[in-house]
Amino acid sequence: MTLEATGRIVLSQQGPDPFPLEGVDLDHPSVARVYDWLLGGTANWAIDREFGGKVVTAFPLLKSVALSNRLFLHRAVRHLVRLGVRQFIDIGSGIPTVGNTHQIADEVAPDSRVVYVDCEPVAVAHSRLLLDEHGDRERHAIVQADMRDPDRLWERVRETKVIDFSQPVAVLLVAVLHIQQLDNDGVEIGPRAVARYRELLPSGSYLALSQVTDEGVPPGMDRKLVELKQMYDASTSPVIWRSQGEIRAMMGDFELVEPGMTWTPLWHPEESGANAPEISFETPEESVIWCGVGRKP
Repeated sequence: MTLEATGRIVLSQQGPDPFPLEGVDLDHPSVARVYDWLLGGTANWAIDREFGGKVVTAFPLLKSVALSNRLFLHRAVRHLVRLGVRQFIDIGSGIPTVGNTHQIADEVAPDSRVVYVDCEPVAVAHSRLLLDEHGDRERHAIVQADMRDPDRLWERVRETKVIDFSQPVAVLLVAVLHIQQLDNDGVEIGPRAVARYRELLPSGSYLALSQVTDEGVPPGMDRKLVELKQMYDASTSPVIWRSQGEIRAMMGDFELVEPGMTWTPLWHPEESGANAPEISFETPEESVIWCGVGRKP
């Protein structure tokens, strides 16, 4: 295991799969590890790569979709820093790959503070390694918590003493909400959890979110999204696609930052980094992810 200058963790592919971690399910592909593979990361196992190959065969644009979503995260962080935000809670942060929130924020404001949150053991372990090697313990932390329990998650973040909740905070829920958030009765509670995060945020704070939508996509892509959902539901965590209106509703009464809710390639493209990779979509709708940033009054 090595750590590149960019901060991305690299696991050698010359030998066997990465070392097993306690609590890691290696019998099924993981959404977080498959996402890492789609982005070109190496913190994934053979079972994740096998499933990833199948979904890319069914949906050839999926790697571009994942990368476009990741670049939305980068642009949202840069833009929020320019708006004066210095604190970020990245929920469902996943495995460190292709630029991490604290690295993007530090490019513009070296005093920024970031707490990463995930429930996936691999994501937490790798994030901890990254922060131990290249982070600042006064400004960066990782906690293992479940986004379905906002109050407990908030308390875990508070325990890090990294975030000052008397000041504005940006909560990032990027590429998380299309994974079904089921309670003990099997009820999808994603929007309910997001509503609670909106309540917990102090005034002047921001919420950035993105999710796959099957509304307004190019002809034929809706059928591919049905097939993609069936593959995820059968092999890994079940997913849910929402309409644009349903995604917008999760912003509640937050004031949308211009340009409002839109496709990932269209959200402040001027905030792309100098070395941001080129993504070729014939139309922005091919990105299939609806995104936006809102500010709490």
